[in-house]
Amino acid sequence: MVTDPQQACFEAGIKFGSLYHQFAGTPVSPDSTRSLETAIAESIENQPHCESVTVAIDDAAVAADIDHENGYTELSGHLMEVEMRIGYEAVTVDTRMEMEDGYPLMKLVSVVEGGRGE
Repeated sequence: MVTDPQQACFEAGIKFGSLYHQFAGTPVSPDSTRSLETAIAESIENQPHCESVTVAIDDAAVAADIDHENGYTELSGHLMEVEMRIGYEAVTVDTRMEMEDGYPLMKLVSVVEGGRGE
């Protein structure tokens, strides 16, 4: 039998997998970071149990990654930080994706039963 906290954590993992693999490789430039942040967040928020998504794409890192005259680079984990809140039954899961040792690590921040994560 799967517990509500386990299911909530599973739901968070599904959302991160969807987010990363759907949007990695998307062309991005310093002029398009805000609209891409919004598109990613709104897309993932459509999924069941997703309460909120915050995407922050680093404009300076995007500009630094542009190595050709076309003015864009491909979105990858080192260019963004993501936070998500998942609600399943009476469980709230807060998650974050951030760079750790050169790798975009997705992690649980908190799992709260019967209340809201802080």
